[in-house]
Amino acid sequence: MIPLELEAKIRRLFHAEKWPVGTIGRHLGVHHSTVRRALRRDGVPLSALPTRRSKVDPFVAFVTATLATYPDLTASRLYEMVKERGYDGGPDHFRAIVGRYRPKKAAEAYLRLPSLPGEQAQVDWGHFGHVEIDGARRPLVAFVLVLSWSRWMFLRFGVDQRMGAFLAHHAAAFEELGGVPRVALYDNLKSAVTERIADAVVFNPTLLAFARHHNYEPRPCAPYRGNEKGRVERGIRDVRESFWPARTWTDLADLNRQAAAWCRTVRGVRKHPEDRTLTVFDAFTEEKTRLRALPDDAFPVEDKLDVVVGKTPYARFDSNDYSVPHTRVRRVVTVVASAETVRVLDGPEEIARHARSWGKGKLIEDPSHIEALVQAKRAASEGRGMPRLYTAVPNARALIEALAERGGNIGGTVARLGELLDAFGAAELAVAIEEALAADAPHVGGVRQVLDRRRREAGKPPPIAVTLPDDPRVRKVVVPPRSLRAYDQLGRKGGSHG
Repeated sequence: MIPLELEAKIRRLFHAEKWPVGTIGRHLGVHHSTVRRALRRDGVPLSALPTRRSKVDPFVAFVTATLATYPDLTASRLYEMVKERGYDGGPDHFRAIVGRYRPKKAAEAYLRLPSLPGEQAQVDWGHFGHVEIDGARRPLVAFVLVLSWSRWMFLRFGVDQRMGAFLAHHAAAFEELGGVPRVALYDNLKSAVTERIADAVVFNPTLLAFARHHNYEPRPCAPYRGNEKGRVERGIRDVRESFWPARTWTDLADLNRQAAAWCRTVRGVRKHPEDRTLTVFDAFTEEKTRLRALPDDAFPVEDKLDVVVGKTPYARFDSNDYSVPHTRVRRVVTVVASAETVRVLDGPEEIARHARSWGKGKLIEDPSHIEALVQAKRAASEGRGMPRLYTAVPNARALIEALAERGGNIGGTVARLGELLDAFGAAELAVAIEEALAADAPHVGGVRQVLDRRRREAGKPPPIAVTLPDDPRVRKVVVPPRSLRAYDQLGRKGGSHG
């Protein structure tokens, strides 16, 4: 802005004293463009202003004609065009010249749109930076609903802009207002509008269902129409300027308590902008009687998402993994999430319930799910290998029990002992297990050490594992060891008859 006193001096020196623009600028200590701008505002046409010769002069006609056809053409593009036509000046000076000749858009005047009591509410989000919650950085957003007639505001902060949170804020607002307006006006919010082409708008089907349940009309406002949703935009600006600066709070619940108190005790006691005899609270008290009644039943405002449970028993939602029973792997389940709880459904059946985590990359587990999986894995390992191992080498049971007392890996031990049984035979394995138990080394490493030592002492080559055919009739055959004393007795009986 040019000060009025300076503008008056410029006009006097130009019109009365007939000073050139450059002389006026040097005398008053301002740039010559400031002098020209003041004179243009005084109604002096550009052609009447004396100017120095410029490199741009031969291209002025081209610039004005091009801007008349393409008024939004950028100065950088125009610069490239005049360079192709012989202009050798710099881009900064040229940009200033273009500003003189670019057609000015006429200022648009807006009508103030009146509203009847109980008729309309305006809804929008406000963004207030980020906050750390559960170890994760989340955007802090404010849901703002303003009744258009009374200017009463509902304000609530959160860290989620999903549809569930959007509808939960609506439900809380209507509950606090004690009723529902006939129309809710929305901007191009992703939470509300799924698609917009010119004037054609497709609202989110969940929002439409919520609106039908509460008997109000969701209505879009035109893009870039400041007068249509000015009440909520001014309301958000009021939150930024009056409520938010220098605000301290401990958690979201504390912040929302302070927000509700501010709406009542600060914003609510202000004079109504259109009727100075009323406060905002007085106007709201009157408007409240014109709102539509709340529905008898509540609308479900939880987020719902179908997810696939993979090989591991976890359902992923909002960057976190929630455990489910291991019997539900490789299935599609439905996650139903509120601000406090995450439920997992398999059809109509609830199979898991967890407290919601607002962190990211978290693993939220029900201990019963993990214990059931461990037991199932242990039973499977025992069912595959233990009967065969115990039948062939009975003292293997004592080694497994000793290992279990120490918290060892039973399934892996059974599998490796089965491999040693195939490689060394039942008799050698039984001796090795007995020595390992005597040496207080109830693990596969101790058994294998005994087997290797006995093989070396006997001068035997390393054992060769026998690969059995992939046939359960062969792999499940168990041959218990027999005592050789029976053969000795047969030999002695044969000798006595000789």
